[in-house]
Amino acid sequence: MSFSAVLLDLDGTLIDTIPDLANAANAMRLEMDLAPLSQDVIARYVGKGTENLVLRTLSNNPKGSVPAADEVKHGLEIFGRHYHAVNGDEAVVYPGVVSGLEAFRTAGVKMAVVTNKPTEFTLPLLERAGLAHFFEHVVCGDTCTRKKPDPMPLLHACELLQADPQDALAIGDSINDALAARAAGMTVLAVPYGYNEGMDVRTLEVDDIVMSISEAAQWASRQPINNNP
Repeated sequence: MSFSAVLLDLDGTLIDTIPDLANAANAMRLEMDLAPLSQDVIARYVGKGTENLVLRTLSNNPKGSVPAADEVKHGLEIFGRHYHAVNGDEAVVYPGVVSGLEAFRTAGVKMAVVTNKPTEFTLPLLERAGLAHFFEHVVCGDTCTRKKPDPMPLLHACELLQADPQDALAIGDSINDALAARAAGMTVLAVPYGYNEGMDVRTLEVDDIVMSISEAAQWASRQPINNNP
């Protein structure tokens, strides 16, 4: 295979986490005297980390007001408590993920998860979903000083895997993944079944759109090997 490393997003790429995120977000809203939101609405708030999710969820209020910093902090504490309780309960690994990861592993490609999700939620979720053993490293939203769409987390993952970014393949579902990969100088694929903040995945500047991680492995195996020094 022409790629030495594959960096995969988590929410909306490997696992459908919206049911659990929505349950935790709505439990937070109820504690803060706000009406629950639909899963489809909350899905549009996913992608830039938990703090952004809480901020946008609390901003959806009858007055249309932006919550103050102390209100967001309080919301984060409530959300975290509820999400710890439900993390992985209703989350589902997408079709083609396991077979795709197995294909990458068989090809000798090193793999890492690069997500904006905090470490405290990411590692238990990967274990519970039965995916943790596929990855040599996991870079979370609190691993680096900046999150996707900044390229820093992807570049950090490459350092951990001892891989050249030009030889790495990034796979995600959102504009955050696409922008981060492009800024890092990586090849990037998008899957169409994720969240992408409610936008059409076809608007993303990516090298291709694949229907599954399994199809991503097949796509990667067809790319010519770069033998340049």
